[in-house]
Amino acid sequence: MNALIANALRTFTDPGLTPARMPAPLVALASHAQSLALLGARLYLAQVFFLSGLTKLRDWSSTLALFHDVYAVPLLPPTLAAYLGTAGELVLPVLLVLGLAGRFAGAGLFVVNLMAALSLMADDFSPAAQAQHTLWGVLALGLVLWGAGRWSADRVIRVA
Repeated sequence: MNALIANALRTFTDPGLTPARMPAPLVALASHAQSLALLGARLYLAQVFFLSGLTKLRDWSSTLALFHDVYAVPLLPPTLAAYLGTAGELVLPVLLVLGLAGRFAGAGLFVVNLMAALSLMADDFSPAAQAQHTLWGVLALGLVLWGAGRWSADRVIRVA
């Protein structure tokens, strides 16, 4: 009985592409499901952050005013924070869509998301905004931990 429980725990807690002691068809299915989930996370995060970056570019003077007057980005001067945040929101999503440097792009968007969440005033940070930032952070962290998946440029480069 202990061996059965140990095998079940090992199977369900293995984050890799080949779960331990599963039948071969289930291993293949789990691998494809994981890659599909990673692709979905990549595309969703890319859309959210790229559109945010485009919004900042559309009215740059308002963006600078927000960074100077509303957002309190820790450790960075407001103008530099505006440039870095906008650059991150425009460049890192492109990497995610391609699946190129997926862990790096996930880590970068995790930091952009964290700085955005920390820079909002406590009274401006609604429960809905908290939930969104938490979701984005967890998805970005998943990309950092598991990479971009099998349907990515990272995989093509690694195999070649």
